[in-house]
Amino acid sequence: MSVNYIHADGIPVEDDAPRAKPQRNVAEAMLRGMMCRCPSCGQGKLFSGFLTVAPVCQSCGTELHHHRADDAPPYFTITIVGHIIIPAMMAVEMMYRPAVWIHMVLWLSLTVILSLAFLRPVKGALVGLQWALYMHGFDPDAEDDLPVPEPVPSPR
Repeated sequence: MSVNYIHADGIPVEDDAPRAKPQRNVAEAMLRGMMCRCPSCGQGKLFSGFLTVAPVCQSCGTELHHHRADDAPPYFTITIVGHIIIPAMMAVEMMYRPAVWIHMVLWLSLTVILSLAFLRPVKGALVGLQWALYMHGFDPDAEDDLPVPEPVPSPR
């Protein structure tokens, strides 16, 4: 508890309310992430590999290693690709009635291509969302998101 000011009656008043953080534009951060750019400045590269997020932005120095995208990017990618492939597959089947092997070649390859094309922008958008909403380690006032575990003594 910290005393921030004294009331007119001479009684100290404690103010433990969290300080307001500057508002971050969520849509802009997500769009920058989709473009595989730093959600903070929009200049530096977000990824150091195909899906490996760079630990720090090379342009502005924002730490990006705090993200916790985990399984969300593949989940959203599957949902997006499924909503594209299934109606297209149904339309082609109803209009042309192609052989099964044509369906297999066309839709399997298109599914793989679209999944690989969408996965990186979706992950970038999620990292941008986490940055904009001060989630996980992106909040400078928060405690460590994942505390370091205590070392376990080795059995002798």
